[in-house]
Amino acid sequence: MITNRRLRVVCLLAAVAIGIGLAAVAPVSATASGESVSTANDTFPVTLTDATGTAVTVESRPENVTTTNPSAAQTMWTLGAADQVVGVTQYASYLDGAEKRDNVSAAGLGVSIERVVATEPDLVLAPNATSVETVRTLRAANLTVYHFPAATDFEAVATKTQTIGRLTDNTAAAAETNAWMWRNVAATESELNDVDRPRVLYPLLGGYAVGDNTFINQIITTAGGANVAASEFDGYKQINYEVVLKLDPEILIVTDQTQGQILASTPYSQTSAGRNNRTASLSVQYLNQPAPRSVVYATGNLSAQLHPDAAANVTTTPGADGDDGPATDVSAPGFGVVVAVLSLVAVVASARFYHGR
Repeated sequence: MITNRRLRVVCLLAAVAIGIGLAAVAPVSATASGESVSTANDTFPVTLTDATGTAVTVESRPENVTTTNPSAAQTMWTLGAADQVVGVTQYASYLDGAEKRDNVSAAGLGVSIERVVATEPDLVLAPNATSVETVRTLRAANLTVYHFPAATDFEAVATKTQTIGRLTDNTAAAAETNAWMWRNVAATESELNDVDRPRVLYPLLGGYAVGDNTFINQIITTAGGANVAASEFDGYKQINYEVVLKLDPEILIVTDQTQGQILASTPYSQTSAGRNNRTASLSVQYLNQPAPRSVVYATGNLSAQLHPDAAANVTTTPGADGDDGPATDVSAPGFGVVVAVLSLVAVVASARFYHGR
């Protein structure tokens, strides 16, 4: 059955293919839902209501933007607006040139108020993992802060991208980026429409797992998997020994943060995935950060591991900055597990940070 959203995406795919071809991306008038928007950048001031219910006004094009979580930084880079960014957290260090921006991370979790203030930002982009208390403190320091809601699906990622584009005077790039994202999602869905879906589980450290109503759940389903935890809970919750065994995943998703710490541990070692040594390995920054590049790369890379024959027909076009995405690391029966030498404390902290984005 074709859903309304899929029908809209397929229509968008056809329109873009006819107008400009799939090999390149040109600015288009489209949002995530297919509604028309102007590709010309908008005038200022701009006033939008954020997740705290606050009407946030940006008086003029912000030349100095500070991001308090890596998903916002990744989005700015994908929009080709990295030159506007003056502050990022340590978790955005994978972005090209991020080391030239001020690091606003605190010594522990979260961001340093003093460091954010020191960047003298015209606008602070604060994804939902940034606490409301931090947002209030930054506003008390006379900073303009936009706080985003949790991104629970691809539609929310597209809306977030559009909002960042509007606030930072990159509306055309946001429309272009969303069209690129949806085109790749549609291409993957069309190739995997009739595949048998393996039972997949994405375990996090501390006994947590990824459930329904998360953008990661949509990555799994779009890539041709069935997220076994989706029937148990929404969001990110701890999952006990008995439930893991009952769900019996065939494939476990691991990342560079969890590789070597999941497959051989109890109870995962006693599942079908553990007994058959089956994992899908993804880069954590492209799986756990709700941003367009993450959606395209994580979905494409996961589908290539779950369904290599079908996914071979899907061509993932580059993002706005020409980045083709990370390499995949496919694991199958008999494939050895690479042990990641990481500090458990640091990994747990990172995992907690990425859960909320």
